Amino acid sequence: MAKRRPTQRKTGTPQPAHQHEMGGCLRILRELSAYIDDELSADVCRQIRRHLGACPHCEDFLSSLRQTVSLCRHAPAAALSPADRTRMREKILQAARAR
Repeated sequence: MAKRRPTQRKTGTPQPAHQHEMGGCLRILRELSAYIDDELSADVCRQIRRHLGACPHCEDFLSSLRQTVSLCRHAPAAALSPADRTRMREKILQAARAR
């Protein structure tokens, strides 16, 4: 395997090349939603911050996720017709019964 050169971060400070351990980024990406909602233990948050500090790709994804969440929180909710509400309620009940 070829050696990776240090990457240049947005701060201008050279960082060591990120080594993608087996499934590391995927594990982090699966936890990011809970991470931004403060639903994880302090130990897990430290692991995520350490990974983010070494992985610009995951850091960029986190930034994009935060922006998406912010946009969704500030977007007006779509108005549903009474018929749409009834159909949605029926689908939710059907899905709940299927479990």
